[in-house]
Amino acid sequence: MTKTFLPSVKEVETTRNWHHIDATGQTLGRLATKIAVLLMGKHKKTYTPHMDCGDFVVVTNAAKVKLTGKKMEQKVYFSHSGYAKGAKETPVKRVLENNPTRVLELAVKRMLDENKLRAPRMKRLRLFAGEEHTFTERMGK
Repeated sequence: MTKTFLPSVKEVETTRNWHHIDATGQTLGRLATKIAVLLMGKHKKTYTPHMDCGDFVVVTNAAKVKLTGKKMEQKVYFSHSGYAKGAKETPVKRVLENNPTRVLELAVKRMLDENKLRAPRMKRLRLFAGEEHTFTERMGK
């Protein structure tokens, strides 16, 4: 009979890796799926659902992410203030113009489970609209 292996919290904290992803020309949903898997740690053999064992992810050129089909004209983000007539619909085209990293951030956030682990996982995601970022020394470059 084999024992179940659970990594210690200290071991998980010290073995986090840094991943750099260039979003130029990549499809939004497929890219968000890759990022979500890295943040959760599902690519590791020590993955445990109730522990936060994912890695750091740095994404550059988030403004150059690609949307397929007619999503640029038809996709909208819905939010509600909670008051009567407080519904807002914002087209994805306007969100990309105002805050290009927000589209990818929302896609990744909504792919993660809604629990206490989502906030720390999202803190390990660094999004940059352009090419420059400040995390080169941590990624071994």
